[in-house]
Amino acid sequence: MLTFALSALMDALTELDLWKNEIETEERAQDLANALRNNTTITNLHLRANRVGVKGAQHVADALRNNKTLIELDLSYDLLGDEAIQSLADILRNSNTLIDLNLCGNEIGSEGAQHLADALRDNKTLSKLSLYGCKIGNAGAQYLADALRINTTLTELSLSNNEVDEATRHVVDTSKKSTKLVIGW
Repeated sequence: MLTFALSALMDALTELDLWKNEIETEERAQDLANALRNNTTITNLHLRANRVGVKGAQHVADALRNNKTLIELDLSYDLLGDEAIQSLADILRNSNTLIDLNLCGNEIGSEGAQHLADALRDNKTLSKLSLYGCKIGNAGAQYLADALRINTTLTELSLSNNEVDEATRHVVDTSKKSTKLVIGW
């Protein structure tokens, strides 16, 4: 049903905001992914608070793998774990257009942070990454610090509410290669 409704509109949309639309089943996520798969017009995709989960995020990631227009992606508060983040990191690694990625409120942990850090080493376009409340801990922050020694495009990184101690915060703050990068604790 969702695929049919979206398919008719997709070529005219530049922004799709489905905030809190209960895309919580794998079937609904697959419908959305099918509608997104060949889209060439959407630049902003907001799926905040839809509880898409691991499988749903994997479907969306697969659909966006070859996307050349997406600039902003919001998957905050969507019950994503480290597995889902691995799929999204693959997109981030290869994207030439994504500028803003919001993953706030997902329990990605240190392993998810490691996937993102690996992708940040290769990514040349992302300027804003929001990881508020993702439970990355000290280990996850250290992975990101290592990536920040290489990445020069990130200008805004939100890391508040992540169970990171002062010593690790200092390591992250002093690791950044870019002087333009602002880290929010």
